Amino acid sequence: MSDSIVSLIDVEKSFGKNKVVKKMNVEIKEGEFLTLLGPSGCGKTTTLRMIAGFEEATSGAIKVQGESVEDKEPFERDVNTVFQNYALFPHMSVFDNIAYGLKIRKRPKDEITKRVNEMLDLVQLKGYENRKPDALSGGQKQRVAIARALINNPKVLLLDEPLGALDLKLRKQMQVELKRLQKKLGITFVYVTHDQEEALTMSDRIAVMNEGVIEQLATPREIYDRPFTKFVAGFIGESNIFDGKVKALHDGILDVETSSGTMKVKGSGFDVGESIHVSIRPEYVKVNSDPVEGFDLKGNVKDYIYMGTVVKTSVDLKDNIEIKYSRFEKDEDFKEGDSVNIYWNPERAVAIKAKK
Repeated sequence: MSDSIVSLIDVEKSFGKNKVVKKMNVEIKEGEFLTLLGPSGCGKTTTLRMIAGFEEATSGAIKVQGESVEDKEPFERDVNTVFQNYALFPHMSVFDNIAYGLKIRKRPKDEITKRVNEMLDLVQLKGYENRKPDALSGGQKQRVAIARALINNPKVLLLDEPLGALDLKLRKQMQVELKRLQKKLGITFVYVTHDQEEALTMSDRIAVMNEGVIEQLATPREIYDRPFTKFVAGFIGESNIFDGKVKALHDGILDVETSSGTMKVKGSGFDVGESIHVSIRPEYVKVNSDPVEGFDLKGNVKDYIYMGTVVKTSVDLKDNIEIKYSRFEKDEDFKEGDSVNIYWNPERAVAIKAKK
């Protein structure tokens, strides 16, 4: 039996002639925290709204617990949604906002009181039950919205950029709280964000979307360390990306020729003469006063930027290409304007197929 709780099978969505989601196939596992990550307009919120039932798929099938839900209204699906603006009832107290779903279902009064108190404990809002939403902070409103969604015991909780309106410090605090809640409850979370750090921090798996297509679906570590496409390499974290051609290959190591010079990268499945992208994270870049075998990347140190825990440095290479590298503390051997040679461990770089 499949452990998938939500399945999207060849799902597409068009608005007029604009196709915003294209042939999407995803299996969302029971109890996992899956994040749909991508820039504005990539189709992530539309995908979430199709699962919720607020948008109808143009084609394809959506299943929850193996049952097709395309013909079901949102309230008939075993999913609940938390929106960025929280959508709380301003005239109702915190208690009544959380209790709303159970009251609609005409549950007994004592059951409602018991369940609301459980939710207040869960989201750490005991003592706030009589307050109105306008007397709450942004983080408190968000927790009320989550409690209201969770009180119906949904199999899947859909969250559409729920932290987007919060300041940075509170946002980071709520990231930890949301992940704690998800682990404690064991409910499947499907989370939409354009914030890559948020996705890396919270997710069990990340689906990186671009122009209606999932470019890569993997764990945060796999997404960061082994991006499949040039877009993923550039979108997730900070990366130096070179375009070039395979010059030679031996023992799983590729010699690559770029406009900035030659470099080495570990890779397989490439042919001599094939176009390629090479991605290398700033923390894996090394500098040396002397040339290093297999690398012909020379440049001048441009600047040092002190970031507190790290110092970020950039080097100008040929063809106006800039490469960034980072250190935990300033490398005193080099100063601005010095000529340096760039290299790295070939296994730390990523060879990416160029799209044809």
